Amino acid sequence: MKRVLGAALLAVGFMASTEASAACGKITIADMNWNSASLIANVDKFILTHGYGCEAELVPGDTMPTGTSMMEKGEPDIAPELWSNSMKEALDKAVAEKTLRIAGKSLSDGGEEGFWVPEYMVKKDPSLATIEGVLKNAKMFKHPEDPDKAAFVGCPAGWNCQISSGNLFRAMKMADAGFELIDPGSSAGLSGSIAKAYERGEGWFGYYWAPTAVLGKYKMVKVDFGSGVDFEHFTNCTTQNDCADPKPTMYPPSPVHTVTTEAFADKAPEAYAYLSRRSFKNAQMNSLLAWMEDNQAEGDVVMEEFLKNYEETWTPWVSAEVAAKVKKALSEL
Repeated sequence: MKRVLGAALLAVGFMASTEASAACGKITIADMNWNSASLIANVDKFILTHGYGCEAELVPGDTMPTGTSMMEKGEPDIAPELWSNSMKEALDKAVAEKTLRIAGKSLSDGGEEGFWVPEYMVKKDPSLATIEGVLKNAKMFKHPEDPDKAAFVGCPAGWNCQISSGNLFRAMKMADAGFELIDPGSSAGLSGSIAKAYERGEGWFGYYWAPTAVLGKYKMVKVDFGSGVDFEHFTNCTTQNDCADPKPTMYPPSPVHTVTTEAFADKAPEAYAYLSRRSFKNAQMNSLLAWMEDNQAEGDVVMEEFLKNYEETWTPWVSAEVAAKVKKALSEL
C-alpha cells in the first residue's frame, strides 16, 4: 500500500511539474544592448528555465524596437529592463488595452541622474554635498585648460541629458561662480574624467547617472540642489531646448520596469509573479556592473557570479522549492 501511495504521489508530482513546464512553454526574453539589462535578462533566463520549467531564449533588444514589437507582434514575451518614460504614452495605452502588463520595477530606485562630486571631497568638507558649497568652492574644481575658471563636466553632445544639464547649469548661475560647461565628447570621455580625477585625488564636478560601473568603482556623492524635484518644470522646461527660464530642480527618478505580454502573464502566472518580485537596488547593480567591467564578463558570466554569491538577494524572489532547483542547476555549471 505504501509503495502504491508513494508511486501515486511521485506521479502527481511529475504531472504537476510537466503541467507547469507546459504552461510556461517557449518564451523569449529581450537581451537589451546595455550591461545592466543583459545581466537581468540572463538571471531571468536561468531562473525561469531551471526554476519554472520554461524554455527560455534570449533575443536581441533595445528600448523602442522591443517595446514596439511587443505591442504589435506580442514578441518578445519579456522586456526585463524597460526605461518606460521613453515610450510612456504608447505603453500606458497597451496596458489599458491588455496587450502588455507591467510586472514591477526592475530597478527599485529607478534610473538615477544628477550632479556628482567625489566622496573624498565631501569627507573633507561636507558642504560640498550641496550646490551652495560647490559654488562657493569653485576653485577646487580646476579647469583643464584655463586656470582662471572652474570646470563642470556636462553630457556629451547629442545626448538628451545635454539639454537638462545645460539648463540646470544656467538655472543655478554656475557661470557667475566661475564655472565653464565642458563637453566631454563621449561616454568614454565623461567616465575617463572621473577616473582621472579619482586616481589623482583631484576635484571633479559633473553630470552622471546610475546604475553604472563607474559609480560602482568610484564612490561619488550626488549634490543636493536644495530644490527638491519639480517634476512639471523638469518635464516642460528643464528637458526642453527652448527652456527660456530654467529653475533649479533635482532629477526625478526614471521609472525602469519589467514588462511582459499579457499572453505570457496569463499562461505562466507563477513565472510572472517571480518577475513582479525581482528587483535590484542601484548600489548593488553599480557593484555588479563594476565587477562585470573589471572581469570583461558577458551577461551570462555575471549572472553566475550574482546567483552564486548573492543568495540573500534573489532567494526571496522565489519559493523555497524554486530556489532549490536553481541552486542545483548552479552546482552543475
